[in-house]
Amino acid sequence: MSPVAKALDVLQGETNVQMGWLVPTITLLKTKLQQLNVASKFCEPLIAALLSGLEKRFGEMLTDPELIAAAILVPKFKTCWTSDENILKLGLDYIRSHLDCQAENHISDHSQSSEEEDFFSSLKKTSPLETTQQLDAYLGCPRDTVEVLKSFPAVCQLSLKLNTALPASAACERVFTVAGLIFRPKRARTASKNFENQLLLRLNKAYW
Repeated sequence: MSPVAKALDVLQGETNVQMGWLVPTITLLKTKLQQLNVASKFCEPLIAALLSGLEKRFGEMLTDPELIAAAILVPKFKTCWTSDENILKLGLDYIRSHLDCQAENHISDHSQSSEEEDFFSSLKKTSPLETTQQLDAYLGCPRDTVEVLKSFPAVCQLSLKLNTALPASAACERVFTVAGLIFRPKRARTASKNFENQLLLRLNKAYW
């Protein structure tokens, strides 16, 4: 069940904690399990149960326009994570309907700060790309790093709104799990300083 383990590592990771990673990860996991189901001879019931569970738990999320839009606004994915045009249309329609509002907020904030610095700034016509042009340019950009969003202000603002990281307890839970493995009943008299050092070494063993 390597695909399941890798998907869990992605969703429980500490680096890519954006909401936009959810739908592509689950979509790709379902695809890999379906391919595995065709090639497998002995694990068909298990794979069928996993697919059924994914559909039951994430079925509605996979067609949620907001979550699809969040995935499209992650430069790593854009529209390459699915071939279902209907799914992509849901996300793109959501983005287009919200880009105008995001662009207006960006322009008003920028013009207000500029007017404070320059009395005649209102005479300068330095409007950004139209929102639809920004979206098309973003989708056509070959770069897949987060920095690419800085070139498209309206797209960047909406991406930040949809992909802002939410607090999670996964990292703390991992610390408690490792601490439980160290602080066993036979080692209950371990000094706090010694216990802290062992925990630090265990959690950072990849660096030494």
